[in-house]
Amino acid sequence: MQDNGASGLAFHHPTMSLPAPDLQATLSGLFVHPVKSCAGVALREARLMDTGLDLDRAWMVVDEAGRFVTQRELPRMALVRPQIKTLEVVLRAPGMLALHLGINEVEKPARVQVWNDEVDAWDMGDVAAQWFSDFLGRPGLRLARFDPEVTRLASRQWTGEIDAPIEFADGFPLLLTSQGSLDELNARLGAAGHAAVGMERFRPNLVIDGVSAQDEDRLAELRITTAQGDTVVLRPVKPCPRCPIPNVDPATGESSPEVLGQLSSYRANPVLDGAITFGMNCVIVQGAGATLRVGDAVAASWRFD
Repeated sequence: MQDNGASGLAFHHPTMSLPAPDLQATLSGLFVHPVKSCAGVALREARLMDTGLDLDRAWMVVDEAGRFVTQRELPRMALVRPQIKTLEVVLRAPGMLALHLGINEVEKPARVQVWNDEVDAWDMGDVAAQWFSDFLGRPGLRLARFDPEVTRLASRQWTGEIDAPIEFADGFPLLLTSQGSLDELNARLGAAGHAAVGMERFRPNLVIDGVSAQDEDRLAELRITTAQGDTVVLRPVKPCPRCPIPNVDPATGESSPEVLGQLSSYRANPVLDGAITFGMNCVIVQGAGATLRVGDAVAASWRFD
């Protein structure tokens, strides 16, 4: 897999005395989304780069003008399912032959736009372009690969003193959610006569368990102790406002309003002028180069502001 400039070093201070954490949890889920807005991959372990989890949002579908497209306009993107192998990512979709993307293979330079950022990237060629155009029913689509030589930073309005590089993610290196928050939502959905939904609708990178609903909203920092004894320190910096993507059923690519309908009844966030939020965007304070595994211990401190 690519090295996006991470030092390869995670910092471990075995003799350092730390205050007792306010909260203890377990890392219960790891998700990587190789192609922005396509299905994610649940992993048992993932390497943490300085831009987030390795290969997360490394590719992006763009239109004829080079502007990114997502499930917001093309919900069938949810049906494109990746498989990560050693040297390639394999994409499969209903009725399509598999598309093989070499992790270190590109074809020609490109200029692409993701939100308000315009960056140099790499075009993945005509075969990938035709594959996405055919499956999504929209001529002129192209597939772009993020150029690891390019620096795209998360908003300093939220990251403060930290420079947080990202690839094609919407805005931040990592998205954190909790099982408790999903359980609360599913309880509300059930009470309203709707089926439960899975965490994949919210497209997180990290899921923690053993905490109460919405606890992730109130954390100042998380310290994850890896199996190798390294310490990863993450800082939640911005609640994640929700567009209609959680309404898209990942099994069918069809949208219905009940998920955001329920969230809107209790998740209007005054921090973002009443936007409906679920999960927290995080930056990496320490630990790029470490390998995270499901089951890692998480200690966290409350934020007081």
